Amino acid sequence: MEYHNAADSLKDRVILVTGAGDGIGREAAIQYSAHGATVILLGRTVAKLEAVYDEIETLGYTKPAIIPLDLMGATKQHYLDMVDTIEQQFGRLDGVLHNAGILGVLSPLEQIEESTFDDVMQVNVKAQFLLTQAVIPLIKKSSDGRIIFTTSTVGHSGRAFWGSYAISKFATEGMMQVLADELSNTNVKVNAINPGGTRTGMRAKAFPAEDAKQLKTPKDIIPLYVYLMGPESHHVSGKCIDAQPKRTSSYSHCEEE
Repeated sequence: MEYHNAADSLKDRVILVTGAGDGIGREAAIQYSAHGATVILLGRTVAKLEAVYDEIETLGYTKPAIIPLDLMGATKQHYLDMVDTIEQQFGRLDGVLHNAGILGVLSPLEQIEESTFDDVMQVNVKAQFLLTQAVIPLIKKSSDGRIIFTTSTVGHSGRAFWGSYAISKFATEGMMQVLADELSNTNVKVNAINPGGTRTGMRAKAFPAEDAKQLKTPKDIIPLYVYLMGPESHHVSGKCIDAQPKRTSSYSHCEEE
């Protein structure tokens, strides 16, 4: 499905993007800004966030904001303080894109180090759980709130050697479904996107021998991210949607909206 989003579809919305320094997060932040949103750039590397900030300003879009935060070490209080800052500075929060994540190590399950497993669960599951808990009271005040999680093909169909990452994405999909059900009678819509094979640093780490030029770029798949964050998707919640649907796949928990 092609997603056609109005140029001003995100006008006056305040959207938080995690992992906004590069890859899909960077492109989402730029495109959300292009569609009228005020974007809050969250990430651990200040230089990368500043580069995205400068690009958005150079393009003439709404001035963004930066929140430097390392999800590996962030505590519940860090997220609560962050939400207080957002409310004080902007008075609202209309959307969250959970994009940040780490791959861990691809290896047989029996060989996964406990420290590696803990790191992946911390960033991919616990951090987004705590952040989501913190933002819920504020985003429920929005007239049209959105929370988008990032999943993976290995998050709904387990694959050998992807242990920690796959388990974290199974948890992510479960978190999305639980939250969508709990918020079904509110103005907040909750969904997950499986970006598929995309030209990012994480993909290169997982498939070092792959020809990246054969992959979609983050910009190619970003219309779905704009659609799910905007008013056109008011009827969509509790869904896992493939950004690159494979018609020949025998099984997919995600779908093409």
